[in-house]
Amino acid sequence: MDHYDGDENDYMQQEDDWDRDLLLDPAWEKQQRKTFTAWCNSHLRKAGTQIENIEEDFRDGLKLMLLLEVISGERLAKPERGKMRVHKISNVNKALDFIASKGVKLVSIGAEEIVDGNAKMTLGMIWTIILRFAIQDISVEETSAKEGLLLWCQRKTAPYKNVNIQNFHISWKDGLGFCALIHRHRPELIDYGKLRKDDPMTNLNTAFDVAEKYLDIPKMLDAEDIVGTARPDEKAIMTYVSSFYHAFSGAQKAETAANRICKVLAVNQENEQLMEDYEKLASDLLEWIRRTIPWLENRVPENTMQAMQQKLEDFRDYRRLHKPPKVQEKCQLEINFNTLQTKLRLSNRPAFMPSEGKMVSDISNAWGSLEGAEKGYEEWLLNEIRRLERLDHLAEKFRQKAAIHEAWTQGKEEMLQHRDYETASLSEIKALLKKHEAFESDLAAHQDRVEQIAAIAQELNELDYYDSPSVNARCQRICDQWDALGALTQKRSEALQRTEKLLETIDQLYLEFAKRAAPFNNWMEGAMEDLQDTFIVHTIEEIQGLSTAHEQFKATLPEADKERQAILGIHNEIAKIVQTYHVNMAGTNPYTTINPQEINAKWDKVRQLVPQRDQALIEEHARQQNNERLRRQFANQANVIGPWIQTKMEEIGRISIEMHGTLEDQLTHLRQYEKSIVNYKPKIDQLEGDHQLIQEALIFDNKHTNYTMEHIRVGWEQLLTTIARTINEIENQILTRDAKGISQDQMNEFRASFNHFDRDHSGTLGAEEFKACLISLGFDIANDAQGEAEFSRIMSIVDPNRLGIVTFQAFIDFMSRETADTDTADQVMASFKVLAGDKNYILADELRRELPPDQAEYCIARMAPYTGPDGVPGALDYMSFSTALYGESDL
Repeated sequence: MDHYDGDENDYMQQEDDWDRDLLLDPAWEKQQRKTFTAWCNSHLRKAGTQIENIEEDFRDGLKLMLLLEVISGERLAKPERGKMRVHKISNVNKALDFIASKGVKLVSIGAEEIVDGNAKMTLGMIWTIILRFAIQDISVEETSAKEGLLLWCQRKTAPYKNVNIQNFHISWKDGLGFCALIHRHRPELIDYGKLRKDDPMTNLNTAFDVAEKYLDIPKMLDAEDIVGTARPDEKAIMTYVSSFYHAFSGAQKAETAANRICKVLAVNQENEQLMEDYEKLASDLLEWIRRTIPWLENRVPENTMQAMQQKLEDFRDYRRLHKPPKVQEKCQLEINFNTLQTKLRLSNRPAFMPSEGKMVSDISNAWGSLEGAEKGYEEWLLNEIRRLERLDHLAEKFRQKAAIHEAWTQGKEEMLQHRDYETASLSEIKALLKKHEAFESDLAAHQDRVEQIAAIAQELNELDYYDSPSVNARCQRICDQWDALGALTQKRSEALQRTEKLLETIDQLYLEFAKRAAPFNNWMEGAMEDLQDTFIVHTIEEIQGLSTAHEQFKATLPEADKERQAILGIHNEIAKIVQTYHVNMAGTNPYTTINPQEINAKWDKVRQLVPQRDQALIEEHARQQNNERLRRQFANQANVIGPWIQTKMEEIGRISIEMHGTLEDQLTHLRQYEKSIVNYKPKIDQLEGDHQLIQEALIFDNKHTNYTMEHIRVGWEQLLTTIARTINEIENQILTRDAKGISQDQMNEFRASFNHFDRDHSGTLGAEEFKACLISLGFDIANDAQGEAEFSRIMSIVDPNRLGIVTFQAFIDFMSRETADTDTADQVMASFKVLAGDKNYILADELRRELPPDQAEYCIARMAPYTGPDGVPGALDYMSFSTALYGESDL
């Protein structure tokens, strides 16, 4: 037996496509006999002949050679006309040789089997011929042969309900697939809406009859065989379906042109969606800024420290929870805007101009206003907290001094109004006079306290203390009482002086006691007041100053004790005189109400308060040491993070302008930088935690670093924005390079020229720098009116927003545009010619037939303003067609 081996080919693997075991199924063999016979006759009738029995009629090889000549259009070798077996084998071998010459690999198929009428081998040979000459050359969207034919069927039947073509067997059993193919290309032949999925016999017979009658496709299948078989023969179905493909091959070309238009429309729809997304995201972000700024500008103070601390906590939540997502939205908005503009430039569409007030610059300005309000709000919060802290301290100091003064003045008015001198003896008068002089001294000593009380009340008013009315009322009562005491003191003094001449005897010891006891008593009261006075400090130096002053005070205690002993000695001397001379002094000092018990009690109180003050100073010193530790802890991190952020910013700037490697290398390098930056975030969070501890400790300054948390936050946000923007710029450069076919050497040349004229390494060129760069690249821009006009035109392209600067992305866009080819215009012309045919215009109905419904209506809506030649309504010539698709462009 002879064997024919050809080159291996992708369109057919004999072992896969020809499963001979399946022929054991009589139903499938029957379907293949009918289908292959009908297919062969559809070609043989062109030569005026046909076959009746496929395994018998090809045995002599004559009709087999004739079939190959018809379907290939080539002449085979002259056949043998003899009737002997050797002549028949020779003819069949010539046919098989011709098949092998077409690159077909024939395995286990020999001339003897065909001559002997082997049905199995004959069907296999015919299937091989069908694959080679009817199916191999089918190509749909980069797929070919069987896969291409299946994809073609899926594309054509996609708009039809109840049709889901997934294979070449059970997907066709209900007949709707065949009807859909016919209706898609010849809708007038079949009323598809009346077909029912549950009536496959009617569907199949309708399709077969219509195809045979109107499409010249012979009836290759029986509806009864397809419906009665669980899995119809795949090769029979594929052979019959390929006849539809070749019948509609002209329509296939129109579909290709329609697909090209669909792609253009899809790009337009995608760009419009990007524009809508930008508008919505910009509106949402601006609305959030509009709502947030009034909150940050609200400067209504609270009356208590707790309420202001809550405001500060709310502000921290805003910084930590609410603002970071908006920072990401702002960055994403800028990236989306740049990507959209790049896509529009690559498709030769006009640049996108957002709605008024929604430009990137408008959003940046609004964001700047937000950050300005944010900074002012934080400063105001801290100032208010300091003010309330100061107010609380002053209010407590006012209450203490007022309480001491009110305690001192208690009963003084009654004492000054007492008229005891009228019935007193001479010695009593003398005593009353001396007592009054001592009181005047005491009154003068309390003048400072009254002035301090008034000064504190005035300061509370100036600082807008919330309880100022009660403070003012109390201060007014003290001042009114003080004026009354002054007047009463003056009145009593005058009365005593009138009777002074009548009084000659006075007890000098009592007077001396009173004079020395009063200032000492006042000193002790002042000492107790100072020892109990609250203090507020912010540094170790301040607490050390208080500690030094306290130590100095403690050093005066021995001298004070000597004074106390001296005063008590005077009292002891008085007691001794009274006891010795039996003086009737009624047991009290007429010159003062101060007694030794009171002096001793206050002295004991002073000595008791001294260690308490020591402990308070020690605790405050420990707190200030902890604050200093927090300052140094924050400063150590901030002094590392701050320079790190600056270094990264400089490195990113160098990467974006240096020419090391390809754009992909730069992009990879930048993404590695981005990853390292993101990995640095925990250190920022740690610094935030330290900053929160500092704020909770009410630490307002830090001499160990020039960096504040605000500096770090702003630098971090700028770093994230810069790396994201730089990556987006490189990605857009890759898009431009690939879309315009720019080589790496050209990109390097563009970057070298750009960097050469970027004197300040800012990453942009000024107008004059850009002009010099163009001249260096060979552009003819003369220093005359025409040259200036040409340069103005170029600037309007690269700087549509009139910012006075040219970015590298705009520069390469312009350079690539100057060298762009006209492939897009050629594709539009080719599409137009395919759809229009012999006419010079296209009708809307033709577009509806060739395009999917949604894309057809999208295109027709843009064609509505145009009218075709000779006033044909709804018709478009080429110029109107290209304008509707691409707008007013170079096409």
